[in-house]
Amino acid sequence: MNGDLLSIAVVAIVFFGVITLVIAFAKRKRKKPLDIEAFTAKWKDAQKLCANKDTWPLAVINADNVLDEALKKSGYRGKTMGERLVAAQRDLSDNDGVWYGHKLRNKLVHESDTKLSQVDVKDALTGIRQALRDLGALK
Repeated sequence: MNGDLLSIAVVAIVFFGVITLVIAFAKRKRKKPLDIEAFTAKWKDAQKLCANKDTWPLAVINADNVLDEALKKSGYRGKTMGERLVAAQRDLSDNDGVWYGHKLRNKLVHESDTKLSQVDVKDALTGIRQALRDLGALK
């Protein structure tokens, strides 16, 4: 009789544990599908700014803004883009690249004497583009 009671208790604990996991999984925030066409158009606009050295800073800033919009629309939470990037880091394949782009954007916005090289711009946009692909905003 004690063995039967113990067996029932173990089954009940396992059952409630499984139910708890199922409920927690169901409540997890699901990523919303993004409008690829709209994000592609915004990305192309940012890329066009790479044609002229004078607009390179704007290209990096705009690309970063596109990524922030994708993070928000994907449901990543945070008061700042940096917080949203931290929340998304498990879903991004090139964290170093995306952080390079975001930090360069911050430097451009906060330090007026920042000089850019073509390699800087290329590396920043490459990291940001990969993050947009990882989020499903670009193909």
